[in-house]
Amino acid sequence: MKRNKQQQSSTGKIRKPLNKRLIRELTGDIGKYIVIFILLVFSIGFVSGFIVAGESMIKAYNESFEKYNIEDGNFRTEEKITATQKERIEKKGVSIFENFYIEKEFDNNTKLRIFANREQIDKVCVMEGRLPDDLYEIAIDRMYADNNGLSVGDKLVSGSESYEIVGLVALSDYSALFYSNNDMMFDASAFGVSVVSDKQFAEYDEAKLRYNYAWLYDDKPQTDEEEKKASDDLMDVLANIVSIENFVPGYLNQSITFTGEDIVGDKAMMEVLLYIIIIIVAFVFGVTINNTIHKEATVIGTLRASGYTINELIRHYMSMPLIVTVIAAIIGNILGYTCFKNVCVAMYYGSYSLPTYVTIWSAEAFWKTTAIPVVIMIFITYFILRRKLSLSPLKLIKRDLSGKKPRAAIALNKKIRFFDRFRIRILIQNKSSYIILFMGLLFANLLLFFGMMLPPLLVHYQGIVTQNMLAKHTYMLQIPAGAIDDEDELSTAFSYVFLLNKISTNNPTAEKFSAYGLKTTGEGGSRVEDVSLYGIKENSKFIHADFDDKTVLISSAYADKYGLKEGDVITLKEPYEDKYYGFNVTGIYDYDGGIAVFMSKKHLNDIMGLSEDMFSGYFSDTEITDIEDKYIGTVVDEESLTRVSRQLMISMGKLMYMVDGFSVVMFIVLIYLLSKLIIERNVQSISMAKILGYTGKEVAALYIVPTALVVVASLLISYPILSYVMVGIFRVMLKQMMSGWMVIWLDPSVYVKMFLMGIITYAVVAVIEYRKIGKIPMSEALKNVE
Repeated sequence: MKRNKQQQSSTGKIRKPLNKRLIRELTGDIGKYIVIFILLVFSIGFVSGFIVAGESMIKAYNESFEKYNIEDGNFRTEEKITATQKERIEKKGVSIFENFYIEKEFDNNTKLRIFANREQIDKVCVMEGRLPDDLYEIAIDRMYADNNGLSVGDKLVSGSESYEIVGLVALSDYSALFYSNNDMMFDASAFGVSVVSDKQFAEYDEAKLRYNYAWLYDDKPQTDEEEKKASDDLMDVLANIVSIENFVPGYLNQSITFTGEDIVGDKAMMEVLLYIIIIIVAFVFGVTINNTIHKEATVIGTLRASGYTINELIRHYMSMPLIVTVIAAIIGNILGYTCFKNVCVAMYYGSYSLPTYVTIWSAEAFWKTTAIPVVIMIFITYFILRRKLSLSPLKLIKRDLSGKKPRAAIALNKKIRFFDRFRIRILIQNKSSYIILFMGLLFANLLLFFGMMLPPLLVHYQGIVTQNMLAKHTYMLQIPAGAIDDEDELSTAFSYVFLLNKISTNNPTAEKFSAYGLKTTGEGGSRVEDVSLYGIKENSKFIHADFDDKTVLISSAYADKYGLKEGDVITLKEPYEDKYYGFNVTGIYDYDGGIAVFMSKKHLNDIMGLSEDMFSGYFSDTEITDIEDKYIGTVVDEESLTRVSRQLMISMGKLMYMVDGFSVVMFIVLIYLLSKLIIERNVQSISMAKILGYTGKEVAALYIVPTALVVVASLLISYPILSYVMVGIFRVMLKQMMSGWMVIWLDPSVYVKMFLMGIITYAVVAVIEYRKIGKIPMSEALKNVE
């Protein structure tokens, strides 16, 4: 018994040297572990920060519907509703709330929609300061304030009136600041919302009041289809009781729904980035543990020969990578939930008028950014160690890790200069290492390309949408809610004649077209999105194509996004009905500005059951001024499209520059690690060259120049491969991320920037490695004497 204890004690003492080696391994290879640490901290921190921010914001957004009692819809009337009218409307299963406002233009060339303090519906979230309670005090939207350089205590002037800003707020029904629900995009710089005290609101001229009402269903519909039916029924009721100027159900209100859809869409980009990072992390772990075994082969062989088991050595050589990984994961998560999360939240607050939020713990972020990389590290490290350590101790001591007989040296032409032959020999002997370097550069460039191509792609898209308009001015008409009574045929006839007169124009450049909106079916992993169908008159001045009753042209953007061609069949559906339409594509029309289908006006009207003379809008070379605003739904011109692209740059651009910066850091780290491993693989050969009398500069020239050539060649070869891969990645990502389409364009200048960045990065690494070569002692050559 006593002897067994002594033997166990003796065995424990023998094993202690392995534990003592851990610190020596860390300090002796500190550069490698710092690189792995930085790679993991930034990867885990950045992606987890984004996921946590997104989930926290979307949770706050979803909870705001109940917390702030957000409306189920709103409508505006010409006159104030009487108590009797309100009672009649509410009998139909809704509750009606006054939400009146006025609009004022201010001296800073902006417009504010001003509401009275809200206490029952669409409540206000105070972000900073307080709500107004006196005359000429105002609380303005926080994002509008940021965009116009305003803060609490500043003055807002409108003619002779001066308002003191006492608070910055978020109005729950205006998370996206759309001036009109028909606008293509909001402009949070030129338009904002605000609240004033009841006392101040009572001072406004009643003639300027907009009689806006919000409603809540007594029994909420559970689906969009049910909500459409409920809102249609309510509109019919309203039309018979009051005169309606505007009617917007909640599910169609862009000011409410746009933000939630966009936050969810951003996640697609980060998931693509995460998958690239996971591949790179797996690659790095594989390369580094392989290199560790190569460096430590003699030591491992000696330890095996001394009686250490394979499992003991596996546990030992897994210890330091695992410790570094776990510490990096902890710090990465801390940074993800603080610094990186705050950056991502600031990005969302810079785009939308969101209420306050509470950071939530994200199981998805932990699983995807922490658990998966740790499991990958453990699996790859264990697999490689198990395979390599299964070799005999003698092979390990001799550094014969391939398990194959060494091949005879390739004969080189003696006419080649000695130094050049030496460099070629280095390339041949290290071909496996250089293949790894190429693969690493391919991954690093993939990440860098992903970041660098985004900003110029968005700038290019800005140019496309403004240069590729169907007409200088496109007007989509609208019929005011309740303008036509479908149940009274005589009234309908009179109303239709009256409306035709109201929506006619004398503009000589105007051309009528019909239009209809359908949706895609969501096949192929893409989002369900709107498709605009245009009915074009014969010999159109704006759409240059020949149309007959069978002609169906799709826009080039539509064709590019879904990979469609002439002869294909597309299936579209009614937005809120189980009704489908099939169209045989007869050609592609060169239009990158949207997802659209073009056919003759007669053909479209026949399909949709509209009369032959029915039309929906005008194309025009000049502005139409003789139609009242209330009959014009949407105007597409250079100003509105510029607003779309500008807001895209604000909302997506910040994310793109964040990804760009992250990619650059990862690129530099990877090149440093891979170049460092090449030098470490040749430590013994470098030491032998020094024994033979070569100077440090000569040795550096022998080993650094071949690596430099491989780096340059790898960079150049990787670009065509990356272009093909990146187009495929972006197609999948953008399909999930956005409605419409951004034609994928690769800016040639990106290749130049990437090449220069690669060369400069390697030059810095080469200087570091040059110093390291000078420090390699000649004694290294004697450590593997056979």
